[in-house]
Amino acid sequence: MQDLKQTIEQAWEDRSLLKEQKTKDAVATIMEMLDKGKIRVAEPLDDGTWQVNQWVKKGVVLYFPLQQMETIEVPPFEFHDKIPLKKNYAELGVRVVPHAIARYGAFLEKGVIMMPSFVNLGAWVGGGTMVDTWATVGSCAQIGRHVHLSGGVGIGGVLEPLQAAPTIIEDNCFIGSRCIVVEGVRVEKEAVLGANVVLTKSTHIIDVTGDEPITHRGFVPARSVVIPGTYTKKFPAGEYQVACALIIGKRKESTDKKVSLNDALREHDVAV
Repeated sequence: MQDLKQTIEQAWEDRSLLKEQKTKDAVATIMEMLDKGKIRVAEPLDDGTWQVNQWVKKGVVLYFPLQQMETIEVPPFEFHDKIPLKKNYAELGVRVVPHAIARYGAFLEKGVIMMPSFVNLGAWVGGGTMVDTWATVGSCAQIGRHVHLSGGVGIGGVLEPLQAAPTIIEDNCFIGSRCIVVEGVRVEKEAVLGANVVLTKSTHIIDVTGDEPITHRGFVPARSVVIPGTYTKKFPAGEYQVACALIIGKRKESTDKKVSLNDALREHDVAV
């Protein structure tokens, strides 16, 4: 693995090395390992934090200039792209409803269900997760196990700038219809996002459950129940309402995650 990393790092600094077979083989190996889930762009650590493997992301970026455009025929449909489509779903134990598409280099763990949706290369999707209709999982995004990405959800991808962290949705989260989560935001385990919540790195995520508001940026605390909101901000031209996200409660710790989710939705009247 260290030799693989060194080859990628050298090619990243000197793109002329992409002409060498050793580099081509290294990039191909990384893509195959990503596709099979043997390595990840980002991985959870025992202390609850995440480690981003930048060299793996570099390998994904280097894959593009090595690939040639070609026609992909799935009669009667036709595509023209550099990246092949993922295959062997039955062997993987993944349910894929037409017209769901995952690109080669995305890992789908056994038990994933893809309604007509899209998963980009470098992404990791855990078992038992539902990627619902017209949901999108962007490049290198990390989706945990038993997550529900509702209809029209957009999980942002990240390849460049290289230092940017991937978007992360941890285990047992529920992401409501038309939610947008981008720019490396991390949604911690068992959180619930109501419909139309938009989270960017600069979005104010305001906990309004106590006597005083507490503002987070870049992450949603575990088991939070979140809805769209606004706050007043002063500009030279006057005061205006700016979009934010409001934490209005907590999902109860429970071994029965489905019951816990249903209770949270009913208790807080969350639209999904």
